[in-house]
Amino acid sequence: MSGVRVLVAGASIAGPALAHWLCRRGARVTVVERALGLRGGGQAVDARGVAREVIGRMGLEARVRAARTLTAGAYTVDVDGAVVETFRAEDDGGDGYIAEIEILRGDLSRVLYEDTRDGVEYVFGDRIAELTQDGEGVDVLFAGAGGAGGGGWRRFDLVVGADGLHSALRAMVFGPHERFVRHLGLVLAFYSVPNEFGLGRWLLDYRDAASGRSAGLRPVPDPSRAMAMLSFPAADFQVDYRDVAAQKRLLRERMEGMGWLTPRILGHADDTPDFYLDQVAQVVMPHWSNGRVGLIGDAAYSSSPMSGGGTGLALVGAYLLASELAAADWDPHTGFTAYQHRMLPYVQANQKIGRLHANSLNGTQHHTEPEWDLDLIQRAINGVDLPDYKELPDNAKPK
Repeated sequence: MSGVRVLVAGASIAGPALAHWLCRRGARVTVVERALGLRGGGQAVDARGVAREVIGRMGLEARVRAARTLTAGAYTVDVDGAVVETFRAEDDGGDGYIAEIEILRGDLSRVLYEDTRDGVEYVFGDRIAELTQDGEGVDVLFAGAGGAGGGGWRRFDLVVGADGLHSALRAMVFGPHERFVRHLGLVLAFYSVPNEFGLGRWLLDYRDAASGRSAGLRPVPDPSRAMAMLSFPAADFQVDYRDVAAQKRLLRERMEGMGWLTPRILGHADDTPDFYLDQVAQVVMPHWSNGRVGLIGDAAYSSSPMSGGGTGLALVGAYLLASELAAADWDPHTGFTAYQHRMLPYVQANQKIGRLHANSLNGTQHHTEPEWDLDLIQRAINGVDLPDYKELPDNAKPK
């Protein structure tokens, strides 16, 4: 079955990566994104192990490397700024705490978009308002509220949600967020600030063990700017992720009295163009598909920023999902099932890393799981088989 029509919701990382592989397998792809355009900036994300292999198979290694943050490593510092511990980007073959391939989320999204935009229909400023599915396809109503999609009904063979932790498509098809989203006891904020701190190519990380809070600064490609990172423990999280003013109030309240450079960092919260705050959470679901609708990336199996593996899960998931669907002649049950079977151990290892890391910061480590070991770390980096799928169509263009 060639020319299968696939709608992907979300144009951050998982969505465009999936669009890349779907096109190479012969599908006709539409990506709908509720934002009016690509969202720049964001936290730094890493590609380790099998994720680097997927980037190579996409033919994008040179472009991704050209957009790296070029972070040399990380210093853990005390309240006076003295270095306590050092991590280098070359540690563990480039797969350590600071990955050799580290890139801002927005920059990776841009690389993936530019790679796919000529062969994919991108619809910005629109969203899925309603959908119904039958044995042959999925009817989708686009909201059309100020977007380029214009609203109205369209029919697709398959629909995939790549719309993140707060996936609207997941809630629409699988059930409310509370059923699948598991809060890990931390809240994380990050935003860009002027580099008035003399920050070079090294990340600085300060942790207040008594309160479980942390503050940090990391370099970005623009040397006049830096990325601030702040976190605090919270047993629950009830601030609307869309209410930025309330988020800033919460951040100031919870970080009050924090030493090091924290007051200066907080002083830029109101004038930053890219403030972000959200709970540190995972998504755990028994099934990542329902009929002809599937999920990928954080929408299906968020491992949280504490795992360091979310980007790898998105890139590897895109490769396996598109390929397994094509290998199943686009039969949704067979393709989605095979994709989940291949991905699940890799997902579980990364989610365990995320929980362990979060628990070590929020003070609950000794109440939950045993310490991580090298085997677990290796499974989180390389714990998934990547078939070459040489029998499948491959419409790759020279890069």
